[in-house]
Amino acid sequence: MGLPISHVLLVTGLLLMLVGLWGVFAHRNILRIIIGFSILNTGIHIVMVATGYVTDGTAPIIDKALPVGEAVRSAVDPIPAALVVTAIVIGFSVTAVMLSYAVRLHQARKTLSIDAFTESKW
Repeated sequence: MGLPISHVLLVTGLLLMLVGLWGVFAHRNILRIIIGFSILNTGIHIVMVATGYVTDGTAPIIDKALPVGEAVRSAVDPIPAALVVTAIVIGFSVTAVMLSYAVRLHQARKTLSIDAFTESKW
């Protein structure tokens, strides 16, 4: 008997989150930082899905096949999956905004290194 899939998902999500954080904090290139954010975002989504997963669970439809008393133990929670779908759409839009901002920064300075953007004109 192996590990439950929820534990595998949790470990995978946490590892992706660590890789994403490393990508954000260790690199000086804006594109690599954006990729790090995307990997971090994916890890968060996997952890959220893992929280709602029930091993050998069924769809949360209460009927004759799944009585109310059994639903608490054996039904998969649909809320985390719905939240993840929303988070994926928001993540794509945030990534698109970050990439468009990176294109504008490259047009202005001809580089994507953070070191070139240290001066502030506030």
